[in-house]
Amino acid sequence: MTMTHLVPPGGHGRPAVPSAAAAALARCVAVEPAKFAADHWGRSPLLSRAAELPNPAGFRDLLSPADADELLSRRGLRTPFLRVAKDGQLVPAARWTGGGGAGAEIGDQVLDEQILALYADGATLVLQGLHRTWPALVDFARDLGLALAQPLQVNAYLTPAGSQGFATHYDTHDVFVLQVDGRKHWRIHPPVLPDPLEKQPWGGRADEVAATAEGRPALDVVLEPGDALYLPRGWLHSAQAQESSSLHLTVGIRALTRYALVEELLALAAEDPRLRAGLPFGLDVADPDAIEPELTETVEALRDWLLRADPESLAARLRARAWPAARPAPIRPLAQAAVLAALGPDSRVAVRAGLRWQLAPTGDGTVALRLFDRTITLPGTCEPALRAVLTGDVTRVGDLPGLDDDADRLVLARRLLKEAVLTPV
Repeated sequence: MTMTHLVPPGGHGRPAVPSAAAAALARCVAVEPAKFAADHWGRSPLLSRAAELPNPAGFRDLLSPADADELLSRRGLRTPFLRVAKDGQLVPAARWTGGGGAGAEIGDQVLDEQILALYADGATLVLQGLHRTWPALVDFARDLGLALAQPLQVNAYLTPAGSQGFATHYDTHDVFVLQVDGRKHWRIHPPVLPDPLEKQPWGGRADEVAATAEGRPALDVVLEPGDALYLPRGWLHSAQAQESSSLHLTVGIRALTRYALVEELLALAAEDPRLRAGLPFGLDVADPDAIEPELTETVEALRDWLLRADPESLAARLRARAWPAARPAPIRPLAQAAVLAALGPDSRVAVRAGLRWQLAPTGDGTVALRLFDRTITLPGTCEPALRAVLTGDVTRVGDLPGLDDDADRLVLARRLLKEAVLTPV
């Protein structure tokens, strides 16, 4: 039997949400989590005004206009961490990238003087992947991702006064819009395709989107600093900055769907000889009458195989697909390496925040610790100590249970620190 934890175990067999994760979600929705899940998640938009949310300072602590300037001018930003849009079209990167001078000749770096010219002329700047590049958003995305149990991405949109970067469209993932600075007018329309998949972008339904956008919006609102808006995937939206420039964050929620289960089941179906069988010699694949008996046989074989599908095999494929999409908390390689030499029985350690893990005996006297990017095999005698430290029941190295002496405990602790499973406290 295996145990999987995203966070320390809570009641009813479900992971407990740590306080930081609950606080991150509370910053985005002005209703209780249960109400958000029942009434809005994947169903309908939710507007939360700044006065209804817990942080009176809004979202400037996550990324301010000055922070955006820092990224654009002093961090050697490269594509694809920036997009530029004007009049509904992306501006080619060649117009605003180049080499960074002596010792930094890489040719796709953001050129601040070109960005200035484009922004002053009405272009929208989209800072992408901020959950990987800006410290405050690295932490916020991790905490919010734990609250939602989904991987996230964070972009920032900087729009000059009176400008609109993109025409009415829909996203194939849910989003939180967090208004940081300025005011932006949003028009929200119902989906033309409910719950679109990533392979079903709005461009394939551009005429339907444009026609629907001509109708009365379901929500017509101006977001002020500190306001938050939740949009399920598929809901049409457009946004225009008002009398001054606007900065907002978009948190994209990359949730798995039932179609993902179908994709993984079909991948596993390759194990079935009946489904691997070739079509008859000389079959005219353009003839529906010729295809019909083969379709009947294939559907029957697929149904029979699905009835025997192994949940453990499917879970393993879904784990390999989902876990790498949400990285755990960053570590400091130099500082952590320095701790290894000084580690002692009184040293305290903790599981790396946000780390997905699964611990399972292998049957050959060892135990497998599965992580988001690899599997570590350790002696079976380490299992009690592993469970204790991974669940947070023990933080002092000398208190790790099941091992003979402090020397063994230190060996295990050093291995887990070196593997970035644990971090020093």
